[in-house]
Amino acid sequence: MSTILVTGGTGNLGALVVTRLRDAGHEVRALSRHSKEYPVDLTDGSGLDAAMAGAEVVVHCASSPRGGDDRAAGHLIEAARRAGTVTNVVYISIVGVDVVPFGYYTVKYQVERLLEESGLGVTILRTTQFHDLVAMSVDALAKVPAPLPLPLPKGVRVQPVAVEEVAARLAELAVPEPAGRVPDMGGPEIRTLADLGRSYLAATGRRRRILAVPLAGKAYRAFVRGGHLAPSHAVGRRTFADFLAERAARSS
Repeated sequence: MSTILVTGGTGNLGALVVTRLRDAGHEVRALSRHSKEYPVDLTDGSGLDAAMAGAEVVVHCASSPRGGDDRAAGHLIEAARRAGTVTNVVYISIVGVDVVPFGYYTVKYQVERLLEESGLGVTILRTTQFHDLVAMSVDALAKVPAPLPLPLPKGVRVQPVAVEEVAARLAELAVPEPAGRVPDMGGPEIRTLADLGRSYLAATGRRRRILAVPLAGKAYRAFVRGGHLAPSHAVGRRTFADFLAERAARSS
């Protein structure tokens, strides 16, 4: 069995990857700033050399919408080179990072290129948005006080995928042999964000009118065109309705 590092190993996705890999019998090092065994700060690379020693595979799940992912990836690459044992860096990216000029996507694409040019063995998986992200986005926008309508971008469709299914795929890819850019992974259905927003509000017992708002800018137009969708790779099985039902069952 391999020794595998998982960055962001305590996060929403990373924790699921850690569990799957440990259940499969691997030695897994879950990296985070507050880890007792492997405290690592990717912003400056501290702790990486000790955590990387003897590792064969790195699953890079750590990410921050606040920025700095490219610097973190640089520290990770340098530590993997120094270790000399890493044969595969598995990176979770997003469908459309190369065609949607949205800030977070642009940085994710920069990280892809850094890894591809690093000389290390690399596996890159792009997925569509997680169910959880849709829920969090609607929750954030729902802070607009009632009775004002909840504004959602007009004409934007999404193809949400279950984070558990993505974790399972990453665990499959966390092997010593790199696979390069693997096929994208999308959710089972494509629906408008406004439609999903209505479903989420209904499932959480909130009655709000939704206002589809046209926006401006290149990123918005790219989203409307569907650059972030993967209709030919709709391999996910759990729908947004399944996600809502499971969420309700957990809270009951």
